[in-house]
Amino acid sequence: MRLKRTLFITLLFIAIGTVMELYLLEHYEDRLQLIPIVCIALLLVLVIVLRFQKSKGLEWIYKLVLLLTSASGVYGVFLHLNANYEFEQEMRPSAKAWDLFVESLSGALPTLAPASMIVLALIGYSYLTLLKQQQ
Repeated sequence: MRLKRTLFITLLFIAIGTVMELYLLEHYEDRLQLIPIVCIALLLVLVIVLRFQKSKGLEWIYKLVLLLTSASGVYGVFLHLNANYEFEQEMRPSAKAWDLFVESLSGALPTLAPASMIVLALIGYSYLTLLKQQQ
């Protein structure tokens, strides 16, 4: 019971904190930047509904949102890395591909920040697993 509550609170804090950070960074200027915000909003709504009402249909939709949230994290890492790589390539056109890649990892856009969406989805899945065990 205590673990379930802890995971629920952790999920809420990470989700709300991530949305706040994205908002403060103005991560809503184009449609692609809205993907993590929409995923987190759906995740928050569903986790709160699941807290009070459990059904197979809700669990299935929740799993789908978790999958989309994870995919958005992978896609975000790709987009950040690609944008950093292109920037590095413009700055140093004669550099080797590997050197550009390494520099891209610490570029202007935080390359691994979108991976937090994967962590969020994993915590969400852990919460669902715990809910199902206690039925």
